[in-house]
Amino acid sequence: MVYLQTFQLPTREQEENFFFGFHRTCYTNFYPFGVFRTRPLPPLTFEPVTILYGGNGSGKSTVLNVIAASLGIAHRSAYNRSSFFADYLGLCRHTMAPRCSAGVLENSRILTSDDVFDYLLDMRCLNEKIDRKRDELLAEYTQLKYAKFRMRSLDDYDAMKRHAAAGRSSGSGFVKQNLMENTPLQSNGQSALAFFTQAIRENALYLLDEPENSLSVTGQQELQEFLWQSARFFGCQFIIATHSPLLLAMPQAKIYDLDAQPIRSRKWTELENVRAYREFFQLHEAEF
Repeated sequence: MVYLQTFQLPTREQEENFFFGFHRTCYTNFYPFGVFRTRPLPPLTFEPVTILYGGNGSGKSTVLNVIAASLGIAHRSAYNRSSFFADYLGLCRHTMAPRCSAGVLENSRILTSDDVFDYLLDMRCLNEKIDRKRDELLAEYTQLKYAKFRMRSLDDYDAMKRHAAAGRSSGSGFVKQNLMENTPLQSNGQSALAFFTQAIRENALYLLDEPENSLSVTGQQELQEFLWQSARFFGCQFIIATHSPLLLAMPQAKIYDLDAQPIRSRKWTELENVRAYREFFQLHEAEF
């Protein structure tokens, strides 16, 4: 499914016209102006899966942030911007598919490495709180189990119920009745994959910034399959910033090489990063 059809950043001429006669002495940060000054980004046209490939500093994360802000897709975590960010957005242009409803953008999300990290941290904090509460409940169970209780007024009714519950059950049973089970805590890679499978739902646009972080080779393969099936069968559109060969090899993905001069669409097998992996394994082929 294609919801976002095209997106165009300001041209070099538009950026220069914006700053014509502008007094710059009070400002040092004009981001995202100038990011593509020496490497103009052509108008982007999108497929169900579109990948922005490039090394560090190539601007692929900037493009995702600008697209998200232009479409009103909120970030969960902080991202790089300046006092000129809104001015830059005002010069951007995009077209949506006629069948794209307001509900699509409401359900759309940008997912970054910071979001994955926050998810992992939340899981750990939740389990720590549960563990502390479990200890408190076990201490309460021991006290209730062997203490004599005498109801003196209706104010003691709740205490009486807990005393009776402790008498009827074991320590583990008392804890289970009063506490949720621990959220399963897996490895970082397994939890990161779980984050994406939980966050991505049907019929929406998703902007993914280097989703391969924290994932093993197997995890990246599983993520690639999940994303491709979501685009193919469940009405999702993905724009992904990555340099992972395993994600770049996604079937029918359109890839923009932000390292190329000029920036253009290329096959995944033509990309420098992929060819470097190929040459490395060819060099060590005898060892296999």
